Formats: sequence, C-alpha cells, structure tokens
Amino acid sequence: MEAPVCLIGSDSEGQLCVVKEAKEILDGITQPVVVVSVVGLYRTGKSYLMNRLAGKQTGFALGSTIESKTKGIWMWCVPHPTKPGYTLVLLDTEGLGDVHKGDEKHDTWIFCLAVLLSSTLVYNSLGVIDNNALEKLHYVTELTENIRVKARAGGEHDDSVDFMRVFPSFIWAVRDFTLRLEKDGKDITANEYLESALELKLGSSSKIEKFNLPRRCLRSFFAQRQCFVFPRPATDTDLARMEELSETDLDGRFLRCAEDFCRYVFSNAKPKTLTGGRMLTGSALCNLAEVYVEAIRSGRIPCLENAVETLSQIQNERAVEKALQVYQSRVLELVCFPIDPSELSDIHKAAETAAVEIFISICFNDTEQKAQLKLMKEIQTVYQDLCGQNNEECLNVCALELKRVFADLDECMNDGSFMHPGGYREYCRELQRLSNEYRARTHKQSMSEKVLTEHLKEKEQFGKSILLADQCLTEAEQVKEVERLKKDALEQKNKSLEEMKTLQEQVFKDQQRSYEQHMTHLLDRMEKEMERAREDNTRVLEAKLKEQKALLEEGFKERADLMNKEIQSLKGEMDNDDESKPSTLSKVVETVGIAATLFLPGIIPKAAGQI
Repeated sequence: MEAPVCLIGSDSEGQLCVVKEAKEILDGITQPVVVVSVVGLYRTGKSYLMNRLAGKQTGFALGSTIESKTKGIWMWCVPHPTKPGYTLVLLDTEGLGDVHKGDEKHDTWIFCLAVLLSSTLVYNSLGVIDNNALEKLHYVTELTENIRVKARAGGEHDDSVDFMRVFPSFIWAVRDFTLRLEKDGKDITANEYLESALELKLGSSSKIEKFNLPRRCLRSFFAQRQCFVFPRPATDTDLARMEELSETDLDGRFLRCAEDFCRYVFSNAKPKTLTGGRMLTGSALCNLAEVYVEAIRSGRIPCLENAVETLSQIQNERAVEKALQVYQSRVLELVCFPIDPSELSDIHKAAETAAVEIFISICFNDTEQKAQLKLMKEIQTVYQDLCGQNNEECLNVCALELKRVFADLDECMNDGSFMHPGGYREYCRELQRLSNEYRARTHKQSMSEKVLTEHLKEKEQFGKSILLADQCLTEAEQVKEVERLKKDALEQKNKSLEEMKTLQEQVFKDQQRSYEQHMTHLLDRMEKEMERAREDNTRVLEAKLKEQKALLEEGFKERADLMNKEIQSLKGEMDNDDESKPSTLSKVVETVGIAATLFLPGIIPKAAGQI
C-alpha cells in the first residue's frame, strides 16, 4: 500500500461500515497479520507514531489545528520489517473526545473495535499519567458492557481471564512528557512509572471506587503492559508542520524514544489470534471486522464466541473454494491429454500441495475437519475425472494407431487372402509382426495393451476359421494350435490386466500420499494452535500471579486470596490441555482417516497412536 485507506467509516445514515477498498486489500493478504492500533484523545499526535511504524514521513494525516483529521479507523498494510512472511497492519483511529462530534457512543465503539481487531493497542496521551488521564480513559471501564467473550454468561466465572486471553497487549505512549522518572528519590523506568500510576487505593467509598475502576480494568484486561514517555519533539511553531520536518529538526531525545518504541513494537507485537491460538490472515481480519461492525449496526453487543463461529463458516467455505481453484488452475495449466499417468500424478501432487497450503492459510477453526475433508474429496473427484479423461484419450490414440498398423491385414482378411494351404502360418506371422510394430509405436502410451487385447480378441474367430481351412495342417497340429491360441490369449489378457493394475496402484499411491499430506498439514496446524493457546494461557497466568502479588503489596489481601481459586483453575486447565493433547490429536487422526476411506478407498489410515 502506497498510502493508508479508510477501513471503517460511516455510511450516509451515520452507521459504521467496512469500506470496500480496504476490504479488497485485506482479502488479498493471505499472510498472518500483526495488527497495531492507536487510540487516544484527538490532537495528541497518534498518527505520527503510526507513520513511524510504517517507516514513512507522511501517510496518516497529521492535524495542525484543533480539528480532528482522522475519521473512523484508517488502515495501512506494510510488509513486517523484522518478521518475513507476516504483514504489519497499522490502524489509526478517530480521535476520542472530539467535542464537535457530540456522540460519545461512537467513540466507545471506535475504542472497542480497536481493542477487538488489534494484537497490540497503543494508547496515546499528553502530559502525565495521573488521575485525570486515567479518567479520560474511561472507555476501558466500559469494555465488559460493550464486548462479550462468550455467548452465555458463565455464572460466577471471572471473565477477566477470558478477556486477557484475547485482548491485545497494551502500550501507553505518553507524549510531551516533562517530568523526571523518579519515585521516592530513586530513578524508575517508564514501565515502573505506569505500574505506579495504576496502584489501587484502599477503601470502599464511591470516590475511591471511581479512582480504582479504570486502574483495575487496565490491570484485569491487559496481561502485557508497556509504557513509553516521549519528550516534546519540537517547538510549538514546528509542531504545526511535523510532516515537513526532517529528523535533524526534531529533538534527539524524542527520536531515540521513537526508535525504542518502534523497535519494541516490531519485536514484541504478536500476530493477531483468537481463542485457541487461531491466527488470522488479512482476509480473516477483514471478515472479523465485518462481523463486529454488523453486530454494532444491529444493536447487538459484539461477542467473540459468536464471531469465531461466524468467521469459521466464512473462512472455511472460502478456503475450500480458493484451494480448489488453485488446484484446478495448476492442473489445467500443465495437463495436455494424452499424458503419461506418472506425469499426471506428479502434476496432481504439485497442484494439491499448493492447494493445501492455500487452504491452511485461509481456513479457520475447522475443529471437526469438515472443510479439509471436503477439500480432499473435491480434489479427489477432480483427479479421478482427469484420470478418466486421460484414459479415454489414451484409448483413442492407441485405437487410431492400431487401426493404421492393422489396416493392410484387415484388408487381406476381408478379401480372403489367407484362405489357402499354408495361409494360417502366414496369418500368424503377419499378426505377430504387426502386434510387435504396434507395441513399438505405443510402448510409452498408457492403455496400449488393453486396446491390443480387445483387437486380438475380435480376430480370434477369424484366426480359427483360417486354421480350420488350412489343409496343410494335420488334425493334431490344429488341436495343438488351438491350445496355443488359448495360451496366447491368456497371456495377452494378463498383460492388459497388469497394465490396469499398474494404473490402479498409481491411483492408490496418489490417494495415500494425498491423505498423508493432508494429515501432516492438519496436525502441524493443530500443534501450532495448541502451542499458541498454551502461550496465551501462560501469559495470562503470569499476569494473574503478578496482579496477586501487587494486590498483597497494596494491602488487598482478601482480593488476592480470592484470586487463588482463579489461578489454580487456570493451572489445572493448562495441565489438562497438556495431558489431553496426544489423545486429541489421535482422535483427529482416527476421525479423518475413517471419513477419508469413504472417498479414498485405497488409503491406509494412520493408527490412532501414530502421530
């Protein structure tokens, strides 16, 4: 992308909508995406940070007046600078709190969408992190009212674990920071500054509860938190023309902080995933945005569980369709009938490999492997049709060649040229000579023996007629010759059967290889998802243990003790996942193997324990 485009805007009725141009761009991205969004009050320099991440001087609009420049959510997709094979998606959101909009709910939805779509959320603010700054971040206190993780409430279950699993990492970027990073006479880091600002107060008054609420929400929802403090980049006069300034015009301390910020984001921002470690591509991110926006337009609360289910249907249907298109286009591009079956098999193998790779990159949450089994079946159907067409074409080519080779013999048979003493031996020599000539011409052609077998069978009766009419042969010689003819016919039939057996073995071999390839990709994907889910749980567990320790230090022993149950539950869940992993994979192997035998009768499914 040369420049950003609007991802989520407003239609003529003021309703949020996903913009067609952005959708088309995301639809073309099959790589996993690392999504970094920036939110914050308007006129705080959010867009400048996004341009730095894009490696550009200009791009996202930088406002130089009190008017908010960015409307809706704008998107810029660039190759990830440090992670080959990934796309960095930058989302610049409309400034929050613009008094000219007069629509607080609109701001809330923009904030919620930024949280739901990103893997790293940057909150941009001016000055210092104090109570005033945290009160302006009231949107975080409304997340549980505007976002649901599960379709049904879990009773006494603490939703913060579920939110932590799927919410992005959090970066607070404090702009125009002028204070010294110091506490109790000691230097502290920016992260320590942030955590100090998030400390809770003891007490139960409404004032204290109001003070604690945004702090508690940030600590409960975002497992990973980071802080960067930026000094003022330039003078007031120069700030109005930031897009025109070169790096030499900017404060060196600001540039160093900006470099540290970009380096941290590039190294630590994770690919966007949903529950279960399921990683998103650009096309999946686009569909997810549409699902959330449609829920908001319909007056419903966006629900991650419902979004995953809807996204699964959309992505898996598309995955099968795209993969089949890739397979068919690759095959049709290279196949020219008639073709050697082994060459057709190689083309099929390469095309199927490409198709499976596309499928794996697009499919999402195919928990029962229905989409992958459908793809296997569809590809097998197309391949069987190709083999059938090739066999027919091979038969036609061989039949045409046979007609040319045996034309003179057929003419002699029709005019009775062999009906004389000694004619039978002449006929046999000519038949053998022409059979050898035919084989020489078609030795590389599939189905040649089948065509010859059928032709010789048609000539059996004529040969017997010549034999009976040949007075040079004794009765004993004729009997002996009949036995030889039977033997020759059987040998020829066996050659034809051997030819067909070779073709069938090739088909079975292709089916087994196809099954093995699908299983390898499936198990690899599942293991990676399980590993990412494990990492998510580990991240949440570490955050909960850290929070418990902080609560104890702040004097909230009762609240810290309540977290024990939650922490033990999470540990137990992780242990159960580890223990059930082999059985889960074995069950998938068995299920797919049994299902595949219905349309791949030549395969030998893997044993349930063979993973």
